[in-house]
Amino acid sequence: MSAKVLVAYGSKHGMTAEIAERIAEVLRGQGIETDVASADRAGAPADYRAVVLGAGIYAGMWRRQAAKYLKAHEAELAAMPVWLFSSGPTGAGDLEKLLGGWTFPAGLRPIAERIKPRGIVVFRGAFDAARASFFERWIIKKVKAEAGDFRDWAAIEAWAAEIARALKGK
Repeated sequence: MSAKVLVAYGSKHGMTAEIAERIAEVLRGQGIETDVASADRAGAPADYRAVVLGAGIYAGMWRRQAAKYLKAHEAELAAMPVWLFSSGPTGAGDLEKLLGGWTFPAGLRPIAERIKPRGIVVFRGAFDAARASFFERWIIKKVKAEAGDFRDWAAIEAWAAEIARALKGK
């Protein structure tokens, strides 16, 4: 096992990838060696001391590459420190109201319960209409979601700092 931490993600247009990069920056700033990779290119969890795994949310589901990583490596992840994050809701207002009670994809919840992550969080996301397909723009309009960047970088950095403290045993 390495002393490194893996931050893996599932991202369609790069917005969640940017969150993963920021988490890694915070960990590195705390002296924690960290690799960042798309979940479909990420190394095996056994090569790391801890894993932070996240994905963009689309229709209440995680991006496929992150969900696949979680399923494929369940046993390894259950034996190590793991943190999970989702990125997705856009718009101003109360985050819990925007989520409508959603906290984690229902289809992956049993796996998460077996893994027993040290933390599960949902961050506000971003939607760039210029990067989106016609269908994605139609869906956003249909569900009355707002386009724009609603990511709360201070909240993301604070969560990453909590991970760093936990990894350092503080």
